[in-house]
Amino acid sequence: MSTQNKPQSKPLRNDQVKNNAGGFVWAVNDMQRLQRFLCLGCEGGTYYQGEKELGIENAKSIIKLIEDGRGVEVVQTIKTYSIEGRTSKQNPIMFALALCAKSTDLSTKQAAYSSLSEICRIPTHLFMFIKYTHALGQNWGRAQRRAVSQWYTKQNPSELAMAVTKYQNREGYTHRDVLRLSHPSTKDPLICFLFDYITHGLQKAIEHLKSTNDNHNTENITDTYQQEVEQKQIILNNDNEEDDEINNKKLLTIEQLKEFLETVEKVKTSTDENELITAIRQHHLVREHLPTNMLNSKNIWAVLLENMPLTAMIRNLGKMSAIDLLREDSEAEKYVVQRLKNRAQLYRARIHPFNILVALETYKQGKGFKGKLQWQVNQQVKNTLEKAFYLSFKYVKPTNQRYLIGLDVSGSMSCGTINGSPSITPAVGSCAMCMVTVRTEPYAKVVAFSDRLIPVDFSKNSKLEDIMTETRRISFGPTDCALPMIWALERKEKIDVFVVYTDNETWFGKVHPSEALQQYRKKMSCPKAKLIVVGMKSNSFTIADPNDRGMLDIVGFDSAAPQVMSLFAEGAI
Repeated sequence: MSTQNKPQSKPLRNDQVKNNAGGFVWAVNDMQRLQRFLCLGCEGGTYYQGEKELGIENAKSIIKLIEDGRGVEVVQTIKTYSIEGRTSKQNPIMFALALCAKSTDLSTKQAAYSSLSEICRIPTHLFMFIKYTHALGQNWGRAQRRAVSQWYTKQNPSELAMAVTKYQNREGYTHRDVLRLSHPSTKDPLICFLFDYITHGLQKAIEHLKSTNDNHNTENITDTYQQEVEQKQIILNNDNEEDDEINNKKLLTIEQLKEFLETVEKVKTSTDENELITAIRQHHLVREHLPTNMLNSKNIWAVLLENMPLTAMIRNLGKMSAIDLLREDSEAEKYVVQRLKNRAQLYRARIHPFNILVALETYKQGKGFKGKLQWQVNQQVKNTLEKAFYLSFKYVKPTNQRYLIGLDVSGSMSCGTINGSPSITPAVGSCAMCMVTVRTEPYAKVVAFSDRLIPVDFSKNSKLEDIMTETRRISFGPTDCALPMIWALERKEKIDVFVVYTDNETWFGKVHPSEALQQYRKKMSCPKAKLIVVGMKSNSFTIADPNDRGMLDIVGFDSAAPQVMSLFAEGAI
């Protein structure tokens, strides 16, 4: 049987493997598998694999990389994806880092712990990392105690005070728990006072401070100490406003820190709206500092919005609409819209496209997926969220190539979720992501396929809401990833770049996708026609032939994916 007549249920070459659907494809290498896991996670599993099974497979790939002597490279990859904001959730990042920290390979362990402060930028990340190391059987050895201690002691006191009062407990841990496990030590009087506050409460900390002041003058920080403070590594800063609120008011003395903590404790039980507004403005307090019963105040939310970081603002659009703060033509609406359209702010805040997509899907419903909160949808805010989705991808310039984009809408792509979001299946996520190319390139056609091909009417002016609705209406079936190339050949379409969004569980076709591309190249006299495979699940499969330099496998919902696709299309990589 010739290769061109071999169905996908038969191997084309000896280096192929059988996927979960019974078709033959290639296996991605372990580093590619790691990258898929970091971006896509394993929440919700796939049509063929449960979440636990998928997670174990990904963990084995990471362990194998470490065993092959590539542990430091793994840590560097984790660090790069984290710092560049290329992943939408931190759970896979922290799990992978915990695996490296647990490693018996010394260089891998050292690399993991030395990167802890850069990757765990807020307490939520730190507590998540600690939870995973505990689950993996990692004890509190010297390396972990030292790394966690330095997470606290190397921070600027102003930023640390904001972090520990906002994120008081996460993932089953409190700061008090972590301090008792890590035994941090510092000569910084402000951080010492913070540690006392965390472990004993404010009143005890003040009493201890008074007894210390009987023997030492800690009222002011010397010029030398101020220089040390300025040179400290600031983990939470204005260029790194991921989930955190920034305490712009620098706390340079014990008295200033004490005043801040006294205010934090006082507002916990306050019912005076004016008092809370004053505290928010004077000390840059945030929503988490305030009593729950006061969070229905429109005036309080208006003040919170003044300095609210982008991530928090996007998360709270529904709440602010519910209390009528974002009414049409209001100053709050104008402020929100202006910030959502600011590409530089989106980049600095590490706003991931997937998180904006989830926010858009939630906001347009007028109610949350959980709870009873409902709101009137502000059309201007909704439309700007869509613009922010495109802006949040790394900048992509047009390549002026001719694209045919194939969206796998088969049964397996309609099951499961991306990163645990209940509204975003791989099929829906694919159609949203493909619109980056449609809006960027002058020539880009889109088709959907399962066991048959379905042309869809996506244009530069199509709204995300409409195309996702259209995708959900398409009837699903078995998977044949060769159909986009076959369709283009039958219609004599001149295509430079085929892009296929899929979970690579193809099996139904009479010809392999790679062979369909070869036939297209030959019969259409397009020897340089390329295939980009965008993997939408963190399994180990790809339809891209690793021996063909004109085929590329990349990770879906990596915020850098469109940029990589553009470079590949131009022949730059």
